[in-house]
Amino acid sequence: QVQLVESGGGLVQVGDSLRLSCTVSGRSMGQSVMAWFRQTSGKEREFVANLYGNTGSTNYGSSVRGRFTISGDVAKNTVYLQMNRLKPEDTAVYYCAARRLSTPSDVWPHWGQGTQVRVSS
Repeated sequence: QVQLVESGGGLVQVGDSLRLSCTVSGRSMGQSVMAWFRQTSGKEREFVANLYGNTGSTNYGSSVRGRFTISGDVAKNTVYLQMNRLKPEDTAVYYCAARRLSTPSDVWPHWGQGTQVRVSS
């Protein structure tokens, strides 16, 4: 059974940095695509970034490109989201997700419980 556990959320000020972590159990990151999504109340879930565990290739949503960086530590089976120059509009619950490399790109069978990020102005 694949389980994802996020950590690292919190309350920060505009312009601050924060790093989220997501530890995976039940499957190697090297066999997975890992992603971060975020959601605020009343809005659809938004894609933030993903990481292909086999190649290290990454992709980013347009609202975070250049400020956020996704990375992974295969030995620790953990994926990170480094968030810099945070803005109030980055406030959301951030979710870690995982799928097999062979699973269609719009299907994410595994999700973490979410971690809250609040950016105060």
